[in-house]
Amino acid sequence: MKTNYSDWLLVSDIDGTLNDKLMNLPAVNKEAISRYVDMGGTFTLCSGRNLQSLFIHYKKLGIKTPAIFLNGAGIYDFSSSQITYFNPITTDGEKIIFDIFSRFKTLQLTVFGADIIYLVKRSCIYGFVISKIDKLNYKLCKKVSDVPRGVWGKVSFFGTSKLIKKVQNIIKTEYSDCIDCFLTSPFTLELVNAGVNKGSGVKKLADILGVSLENTAAIGDYYNDVDMLKTVNHPACCGQAPADIKQISEYVTCHCNDGAVADFINYLEKNYIL
Repeated sequence: MKTNYSDWLLVSDIDGTLNDKLMNLPAVNKEAISRYVDMGGTFTLCSGRNLQSLFIHYKKLGIKTPAIFLNGAGIYDFSSSQITYFNPITTDGEKIIFDIFSRFKTLQLTVFGADIIYLVKRSCIYGFVISKIDKLNYKLCKKVSDVPRGVWGKVSFFGTSKLIKKVQNIIKTEYSDCIDCFLTSPFTLELVNAGVNKGSGVKKLADILGVSLENTAAIGDYYNDVDMLKTVNHPACCGQAPADIKQISEYVTCHCNDGAVADFINYLEKNYIL
């Protein structure tokens, strides 16, 4: 049964989903989002980016909905300029990360606070590149213990594919009660507090907005989007997504370069929205 636009919450990943592979916003996506919002639908972003990075892409859309940042660790209300929810890695989780980082000398580490990135001097190439691409605020720390405690919304490990898979296995088999982790590329593993993921972020936001999960939809393209896709009632992925991501999706759109979000909005309007 079809329902009104005002009943719906649609959430999108940014990189490789909302944006094309060159990190540009396809015009068809912007046009479709504007139409959907003008008709009363609620649209927002759910990203692994911190607030400063997220805002770069959020402000292009002309929306006012709170957005989810750091892979579900936080929700930010741009209208009130306030963080309404934040669930950082615990003290025990920080200690585990210290230990893993000290065990693998070629592993690179970046700590993401809500609005600043902390780069550890021993291995900061990956984080430094990220900070330069989006012109993000960062602080260089001589060692991990110099990074302020209690603000670790997300930690990113960077290394060879073999090393990253090894670290992922250690975390999943030994430390899953404290930390959740997921691949964002073959060379990057992102860590958040146990129970935190894009799915928990979307569910929290739906509760805040008073939207039934029955009328939630989301689109992503990679493994850090899995929990989000499993949480909403109508999951979609981009055409270039891995095969196992497509298997858990209700709808597979075109490639992100061709306007995947617009494709998905058209699908929802045709099948579910009045």
